[in-house]
Amino acid sequence: MTRPEAMRAAEIREPGRPPVVADREPPVPGDGEVLVDVLAAPITPLDLLCATGTSYFGRPATPYVPGVQGVGTAGDRTVWFPCPAGMAPGDGSMAEVAAVPEAALVALPDGVDPVAMAALGLSAVAAHMALTWRGGLAAGEQVVVLGVGGVVGQAAVRLAQAAGARRVVAGARSADGRERARRAGADAVVALDTADVAELGRRFADAADGPVDLVLDPLFGAPAAAAAGTLRPGGRLVNLGSSAGETCPIESSTIRGRSLRLLGYTNNELTPEQRAASIAFVAERAAAGELAVAHETVPLEGAAEAWRRQAEGTAAGRIVLTPRPAG
Repeated sequence: MTRPEAMRAAEIREPGRPPVVADREPPVPGDGEVLVDVLAAPITPLDLLCATGTSYFGRPATPYVPGVQGVGTAGDRTVWFPCPAGMAPGDGSMAEVAAVPEAALVALPDGVDPVAMAALGLSAVAAHMALTWRGGLAAGEQVVVLGVGGVVGQAAVRLAQAAGARRVVAGARSADGRERARRAGADAVVALDTADVAELGRRFADAADGPVDLVLDPLFGAPAAAAAGTLRPGGRLVNLGSSAGETCPIESSTIRGRSLRLLGYTNNELTPEQRAASIAFVAERAAAGELAVAHETVPLEGAAEAWRRQAEGTAAGRIVLTPRPAG
């Protein structure tokens, strides 16, 4: 594409504050890079974390354009793309145009809604790979998915069912989250509205059809301890987040007595090839209408208020900014 003379972009000018939308010089592609017309850029937990300036990545140099991923067009292709914005020097996807290494682009199939795919993105990759590559999900197994109010949890419910799980029990903390779990098709939904591990354990036991094979856990804390208590001997718990607590009151006897496997997962461990293959898998399911999560669309000009609502947890799902709406 021809480099435009100017573009609109969201800028983080001060860590800890929402972005400001302003005119900005468009990026100049470096060696091996191409320009992407951005159609959809999600506001993700990683974006919010990096912009605080207090993450493990350190304080980002400002101003910068946030957005660790997006969907856009490069030439005649619709593509998903990653960005290091907030984690390393450079700008991200919340702009009309982004410069991206061509090798990092993942071509998307016809029929994919750019906004719906952006809402799924790396969160769906985490759900997919944590269930399969790390968790070893097999057809016929029973699965507990925690945190189903979030994108990872919603995607995990649908993906577990598609993989042949015989029963999927979902846990969510809010009423909205429990409704999303039902819409995702969970076989049973558990309210995670208490930190009482024994009470949560009773709820999971009532919802499950006997011992559980696999727990997918983006929460940690009391919900993870309670869910672990439902696992069969040799069962697996895959942790990929800590939004309910950095520590977990799971008892040693629970782990040892059942020879449980507690596994950690991060997208950062994936090779570029693994990530691209998982994005392609997610895109195929999305194009077929088999995978979607709650989301809302906001024009780029509304980025500041959208950022605030996503950070406060008052959005109707994952917010996706549209710098250049399709069509």
